[in-house]
Formats: sequence, structure tokens, C-alpha cells
Amino acid sequence: MSTAPGHLPQAPSAKLLPTAPDGLPQPERGRAMLVILLGITMSVLDGSIVNLALPGIARELQASAASAVWVVNAYQIATLVMLLPLASLGDRIGYRRVYLVGMALFASSSIFAMLATSLPALIAARTLQGLGAAGIMSVNAAMVRLVYPRALLGRGMGINSMVVALAAVSGPTVAAGILSVASWPWLFALNLPLGAFTLWLGRKALPRNPVVSTAPRPAALDVVLNILMFTLIFLGGERLGMHGGVGSQGLPLAGLGLLAAGGVVGWIYLRRQWYLATPLFPVDLLRMPVFALSMASSVGAFGAQMLAYLSLPFLLLESYGRTPLRAGLLITCWPLAIFVVAPIAGRLIGRYPDGLLGTIGMSLFACGLWLLAALPASPGDLNIAWRMALCGVGFALFQSPNNHTIVTSAPQHRSGAASGMLGTARLTGQTTGAVLLAALFTVWPPSTGLGEKIALVVAGCLALVAAFASSRRVAAMKQDCA
Repeated sequence: MSTAPGHLPQAPSAKLLPTAPDGLPQPERGRAMLVILLGITMSVLDGSIVNLALPGIARELQASAASAVWVVNAYQIATLVMLLPLASLGDRIGYRRVYLVGMALFASSSIFAMLATSLPALIAARTLQGLGAAGIMSVNAAMVRLVYPRALLGRGMGINSMVVALAAVSGPTVAAGILSVASWPWLFALNLPLGAFTLWLGRKALPRNPVVSTAPRPAALDVVLNILMFTLIFLGGERLGMHGGVGSQGLPLAGLGLLAAGGVVGWIYLRRQWYLATPLFPVDLLRMPVFALSMASSVGAFGAQMLAYLSLPFLLLESYGRTPLRAGLLITCWPLAIFVVAPIAGRLIGRYPDGLLGTIGMSLFACGLWLLAALPASPGDLNIAWRMALCGVGFALFQSPNNHTIVTSAPQHRSGAASGMLGTARLTGQTTGAVLLAALFTVWPPSTGLGEKIALVVAGCLALVAAFASSRRVAAMKQDCA
């Protein structure tokens, strides 16, 4: 499709769209939501569940530690590069189909991961797992929008956001429990019964969504460019984060080169997308100020969360001398606060502007991070715990309203694209936070205690940027309503 610059084509006419029902009644809604929550829990959890087992995997499969990291990277890259293509596919053929096929691939590839006897075989299985997870994540929020009536959508987003946040930080805890009684292949065994149950119930419970039969398929070249852009940027960021380790010298030319290549590919890719009515990379949605600001807030928030969550174990174990058990219990105050506050935040949606709730949440999050950075040399457990809880309260108050805005600001027939961007923002922010931490630890090694505190300060600054972007949504919403 070609269009003269400055004249954007119209999206498919609304009259082509069948009328979508306003959510599901109970008990159908509860069953469908159980399927959605089980799927997103497994797919998010598997992004970090093997981190604790990497030394054992490297030792058993006779691989180097650097090579073993690809057990994690393969999953993350495969998920990231396919979120938008599969979200677009969901808009065209239905979110239910994409979800169920993704779950089937995710569960079946877990068998290959369990049985892997070499590192290449395990990495291949994890790549397939990542592709399956992309199918689940890409339509997650769009499915919630289908299941809940508009008047109750805030509650649904609150529950969904709570589960995503808990799964994102529970990987090491779940892994520790499994590894205490079994070897690393059993980390993937949990996916088999849960995946089979989710597939069985999903075929019965998940609703079908109206699709635009005339929507054009994305060009194969655009899919390739999407994969290349995200892969090059991910690898470039990882190389920059690793640069400066023991024995490294000079400029990180490899990382900079990969980032530059990703930027060039991205420019070509977005140039091709700019004038399409239903682009694969949803620039049409990013032209909406409220959507763009929500995405910026999400990237900043998840970047701050990852930066803090990776640095806190070093702070508690190395600087404050806590045992692994005590450190784990202290960090658990964060997800517990999310568990309590996220449903409350969901109920506040509609009563107060999402932008205002997000601004308050990210401001509290920033304060919690800075207060953790300002801890004295020998803090008590209570001093640490309430600061952790404050971080969880702030993040929970932000995430549900922000996700609600991202999903509802998109037209109904672009729900899949909005859902895919939500997952893309989360993974982009988490990758950014991990790269920033590696760079900071290069300059200030964690053994000194200074690196962890600087990381928390930087995380607070990212949260403050997210708060500012969220505050701008209030004015943007007023302009839209005017």
C-alpha cells in the first residue's frame, strides 16, 4: 500500500466490524480469566525461572557461563521479536487462536527443554518456548478487554497487572523451591500439567473476537525488519552491559555497532510503517499522545523496577550481611504490597484519571527507591521492609491504570496491537534496566556497596521520568475530551 506523504489512509471502516459483546457474564468470565491468568503467569515466570540454575546447567552440560546465559537470552529475544507480529495476527484471525496455539507450543517445547542433553538443544527448546510465550503475551490484554464489561474493565486490568507483576519477580523464589528438591530440568515440568489444563479449559472458556476480514497482511519484509531491529538492539544493549568486565579494554565497539545497525534497520522499518492504515509496528497508535505517553511511562517504570530488583540482592547480601533467606523475605515485602494494592488500584480506575493515579504511583515508587538508597550502614529489618513495601505500593498504583489506558485508548479492532505494545514496553524496560545495572557495576563494583546505591538512585530517576510522562496524560486526556 502506498500513500502520498502527509495523507494517512483511513483504517478499515467500523461497519466492517461485527458488534462485540460487552464482556462475558459470570461464571463464564471467571473461567476465561483463569485461563488468561494461568497463561501469563507461566510465560512471564519462565523469563527468569532458570536464572538461579544457570551455574548448574553450565556445569552439567559442560558449557561456559557466558554460553549458558543464552538459555535466558534465547527466550527473551524470541518473545520480544514476535510480540507485534503475533498481536497483528490476533487482530486478523482472532486472539483466541493465537493464544491457544501459543500455549500449545509453550507447553510442548517445555518437554524438549526437560529432555535436552546439550546446551544447543536447550537453547533451541527455549527459543520455541519464547515463541509460544509471545503468542500468549501478545494478546493477553486484548483478551482481558474481551472478557470484562467496559464498566468493570479496570478491575480486570488490576487483577491482570497484579499477576504479571508477581510473576515477574517470583522466578528466583519458585526456582529456589524447585531446585532445593530436584534438578534443573524440573523447572520446566511445572508447565506440562498447567499447560495441558489451560489448553483444555481455554478451548471451552475463551471468547472469540470480531475480526476485520479486509485488514491487509503485514508484508514479509516488515516482519523480518521487526525481528532484526529488536534482535540487534537487544544484542547491542547486552554487549554494552557486559563491556567493562574483567580484562576488557577500549571502547565497546561491538555493542555500539550492533546498536547502530539496529537503529538503521529501525529507521527503514518505521519509514515503511508510517503511512500504513494498520501498521505492524503501531505508529498509528503512537500518534495518539495519551497512548505514546503511557508507553513511555511503562518503559521507564519497568526499567526502574528491573534496575532495582537486580541490585537489591547485592545490597542486602554483600553490604548488609543478610542471609539469603532473610534477604528473600525482605524482598518479598515488595510483591506482597503489589498483591494487596493492585486490586484496589483497579477499583480506583474510572473514579480518578489514570494519569493522576499513575503519577502518584510512580512518585511513591521513586521515593521508595531513594529511601532504600539512603539506608544507613546497619539498617534494621523493619527499616528495609517498609521501604520495599512502599516500592510495591507505588508500582501497583501505577501499573493497573497505565495498562488500562494503553488498552482502552486503542480502537477495538486494534486491541491486539495495543496488547502487543504493552508487552513490548515491559520487555524493553526490563532489558534497559539490566543493561544500565551492568554498566553501573562496571564503574562501581557491587563489592564496595556504592554501586548498588547508585543503581537505586538511577532507578528512582527513571521512575520520576515515568511519573512526569504519566502526569502529561491528564492534560492530553482533557484535550481529547475538549
